[in-house]
Amino acid sequence: MDRAQLIAELKLNHERFLARILALPVAQLDATRAGKWTPAQHVDHIQRATAPVAMALMVPKWFLRWRFGRPNRAVRDYDALVQRYKEKLADGGRASGRFVPPVITASEVPRIAASVQRVIGTLVDRLDKWSGSDLDSYLLPHPLLGKITVREMLYFTIYHVQHHQALVERDTA
Repeated sequence: MDRAQLIAELKLNHERFLARILALPVAQLDATRAGKWTPAQHVDHIQRATAPVAMALMVPKWFLRWRFGRPNRAVRDYDALVQRYKEKLADGGRASGRFVPPVITASEVPRIAASVQRVIGTLVDRLDKWSGSDLDSYLLPHPLLGKITVREMLYFTIYHVQHHQALVERDTA
């Protein structure tokens, strides 16, 4: 995907996710099924996962190079990145640490959804300062995938929200 496609997919997938969440009856937003996360917690998790990506795009590139090094392999395409993530999940990978949402009430969902919209807007704005080659030349840390390129992190961000939308749909059906 080129930058324009990345931007379009980031916007579209997050808009769809938020529309799905905000269309749920209020009583379902903080209701859990079989110990799974509530829809409200999924929204909070997406906010927790996207904010660091937007912040990373603001960090000077020299710092990212110093902190995380240089890529030592070919960049994965979208499908390969998604497959790798699914393998990590199948091996028992789960959200941990700061990415695990606390209990979230239904009344907090509109505020968190607005925050997700702002974060995605910021992320998209910051992508303007990154060339296609930059996206493939700098690394970011991912808790399950290890060091991945910025482009791969954007692929992950696109897929990640779809993954959580599917979980919400499964658990609210």
